[in-house]
Amino acid sequence: QYQLVETGGGLVQPGGSLRLSCTLSGYTLHTYNIGWFRHAPEKEREEISCVWEEVGTTTNYPDSVKGRFTVSSDSAKNTVYLQMNNLKTEDSAVYYCAALHKVFSTCPSVKKANGWGQGTQVTVSS
Repeated sequence: QYQLVETGGGLVQPGGSLRLSCTLSGYTLHTYNIGWFRHAPEKEREEISCVWEEVGTTTNYPDSVKGRFTVSSDSAKNTVYLQMNNLKTEDSAVYYCAALHKVFSTCPSVKKANGWGQGTQVTVSS
């Protein structure tokens, strides 16, 4: 049994930064690929990026966050990070990480994941 726990959310002013963490327990990043997603009210869940150890961190960020968000990982800590800079009000959402077993040889997606964290709220407001 594994568990994903996101931390680091909170209230930040526009232009500010936050770093979210997603820690995998029970297994390691050698076993699961980890993706970051967000879900804003009245919008569909959006994929942000993914850490796939053998491939590296994917760089196909959506245009909405490109140049501002960066995903990284620390295998020793079984943790994947989402660094968010120059935050905008439209970045307000619940941010989730999800895991997909490496047997699938792809990143988790909204429709395909073995499990999700509980989410962490990010609110960007002045």
